[in-house]
Amino acid sequence: MDFSLDEAAEELRGLAANVLDTEASAERVAEHAGSGAAYDEAAWRAMGAAGLLGACLPAEAGGDGLDAVALAVLLRETGARVAAVPAFATLALGAAPITAHGTDAQRAALADVAEGAILTAAHREPGGLDPAAPHTTARADGAGYVLDGVKTAVPYAAQARHVLVPARVEGAGTGVFLVDPNAAGVSLGEHPTGTASPAYRMGLDGVRAAAGDLVGAADGAAAVTLRRYALAGIAATASGVLTGALLLTTTHVKAREQFGRALAQFQAVTMRVGDVYIALRALDAAMWGAVWRLAQGDPDADDLLAAAAYCVTDDMAAALYACQHLHGGLGVDVTYPLHRYFAYGKYLSHLLGGPEASLDALGALATARS
Repeated sequence: MDFSLDEAAEELRGLAANVLDTEASAERVAEHAGSGAAYDEAAWRAMGAAGLLGACLPAEAGGDGLDAVALAVLLRETGARVAAVPAFATLALGAAPITAHGTDAQRAALADVAEGAILTAAHREPGGLDPAAPHTTARADGAGYVLDGVKTAVPYAAQARHVLVPARVEGAGTGVFLVDPNAAGVSLGEHPTGTASPAYRMGLDGVRAAAGDLVGAADGAAAVTLRRYALAGIAATASGVLTGALLLTTTHVKAREQFGRALAQFQAVTMRVGDVYIALRALDAAMWGAVWRLAQGDPDADDLLAAAAYCVTDDMAAALYACQHLHGGLGVDVTYPLHRYFAYGKYLSHLLGGPEASLDALGALATARS
């Protein structure tokens, strides 16, 4: 199977790599981790100035209109450097559903994203429910709606201009609403992630939303798109994380000597590195196949998205442990870059609910088609 990128995606990858090699170097990422800041504003602005944040935005927002494959390319590069930027939250969780289902005004407002505005989505609830089947409710009230519920692990909620909130609309289906995190009735509490990237528990107690805050219609379509792009974004970011961890590991075993020989010369070591490489290839096969189908509007994307989620929660987790093992004591040193890859990989796995949840999703898809 050929996973070669087309010319536009390859150019985007090269541009992202050039920008992030400077703005998200290991030194910069370590400096940010000790700063207490929510994200690296200078790196985020640099991505905007280079046109990276506008690459996947629609034309009416001044963007290039690139597809899900291009989005995966960009998120993979941020993951490969564990860059301290809200790219997954803003582009996959926020901009993608609005691009697909938003009104003309909502789509045009995405122009602010290209300038560095942050978006996010509350795609999880207690128990990790599917955003297309939330417990959060929205009842009609006059010309608008009133939202009640609880969301968990909302990335960058306190820093976002809007949070996309899926909710069950009484008498209709599931809608996705644009909610101001500073609105009356919204409460935010820190949700630990184990990384330098912030997330929040978001309470909604009688939060009012105007009719114009509904993304598309209350027919569930926007929520399904949110679910798909959440899975695709996590898988693409995780692919980058494992790529970065593998590069650190291979560099280490080539340089580190034991009994007068480089670790890379020991068969047991090369076999462990091979296991990590195989895990990465499996994840990439599922992820690239999924985002290509997502870009084509192919419903079979759901199967590969679920497969990619399983690779993240099972194979990638084991591969990251292998990387730590191959580093010896250095692998658990919190001042060494591998720690950030391991922590972020675990966080991404937790967002997906673990391997059991991924297997359940695969089983539900298989049952639905039987």
